[in-house]
Amino acid sequence: MQIESNQLLRFITAGSVDDGKSTLIGRLLYDSKSIFEDQLLSIELTSKRKGHKGVDLALFTDGLRDEREQGITIDVAYRYFTTPKRKFIIADTPGHIQYTRNMVTGASTANVAIILVDARHGVIEQTKRHAFIASLLQIPHLIVCVNKMDLVDYNEKSYTDIISQFEEFSSKFLIKDIRFIPISALLGDNVVNRSKNMTWYQGAPLLHILETMHISSDLNKVDGRFPVQTIIRPQKEGFIDYRGYAGRISSGVFRIGDEITIVPSGFSSKIKSIDIYKSTLQEAHAPMSITIRLEDDIDISRGDMIVRSNNLPVISQDIEIMLCWLHNIPAKPRAKYSIMHTTNNQKAMIKEIIYKIDINTLKSKHDDNAICMNDICKVKIRTTKPLTYDSYRKNRYTGSIILIDDTTNETVAAGMIL
Repeated sequence: MQIESNQLLRFITAGSVDDGKSTLIGRLLYDSKSIFEDQLLSIELTSKRKGHKGVDLALFTDGLRDEREQGITIDVAYRYFTTPKRKFIIADTPGHIQYTRNMVTGASTANVAIILVDARHGVIEQTKRHAFIASLLQIPHLIVCVNKMDLVDYNEKSYTDIISQFEEFSSKFLIKDIRFIPISALLGDNVVNRSKNMTWYQGAPLLHILETMHISSDLNKVDGRFPVQTIIRPQKEGFIDYRGYAGRISSGVFRIGDEITIVPSGFSSKIKSIDIYKSTLQEAHAPMSITIRLEDDIDISRGDMIVRSNNLPVISQDIEIMLCWLHNIPAKPRAKYSIMHTTNNQKAMIKEIIYKIDINTLKSKHDDNAICMNDICKVKIRTTKPLTYDSYRKNRYTGSIILIDDTTNETVAAGMIL
């Protein structure tokens, strides 16, 4: 399978505290020679000052002072690196339960979730919690890295036992692609290079899997969705009558001549042209940024959506959402929040809390109506105007929302439409 050289893959590392997430990313960057010399020198000096024999690889991502002092990851750390085959954006997410919201933030746009499991401890509650969130967020691919194999003498049975444990509880997950790799992030076994200590493992090292993983089909290419971001009216010579609708295609394919409908208004037209800078396309697909011109003059504004006429989304004011509360101030009953959905911004309120997820047992709690920080719950909301959406399972872009507190302008929740 041929991989586009400029294709971008986003992945997160998740797992329990001290499972080696930051060390794994440090090893990936270090062994793939993706670190600048001045960065490496700074980390070497810090490692020496802390009394480490070699380079403390975790310091490549633990950028906050508190993180370095405590030896933990607190906030999501994003790192970018590239290989000849692919570009990568990494989100290193915290392992502590009090930072569950940060894991949700880092996972929201990921193609791949790397779940680390300590070979000595096996699958524990926090492993299940992060795997559950990855499933909830519909991350298409999951790689379970059984780390610290050097501390169990590279024992194959320790590895296969963990695979059995993980497969037992993940059988109900919606993720179809789950892979397992035995690694030692600290020593580099099966991270960038094959391990000489685990000849019983016949698979590829982690970087090779990330470089060759097929992610093009992760995008929804069936449901044509184009949220309008702005109206293009140049009003200059040669473009006096030009009226285009600019934005980024969320999903699907659009072609010149396609019959389209504007939602929520319901007006229909045909695509006259698809424009990008100084040229015109016959067709465009997600996630391209384009300008669409229509054959008819229709009143369209930011927040409207252009869709294929034979494939309409749901339009409703009453919506069921799986919500993750991100703020330290609890949700206010029936209070109004701003809801951001694609390019649409309006008001909404939480009408009903259907149930909360017990993050430890992953079971539903129906008798708890308080939504506090890090809580994940199923709620009903009502918007002031009809919202145009798909379910999150069908489309991650048109099926996701955030809630904003108008008094502080802070994001208080992220949600997946059911």
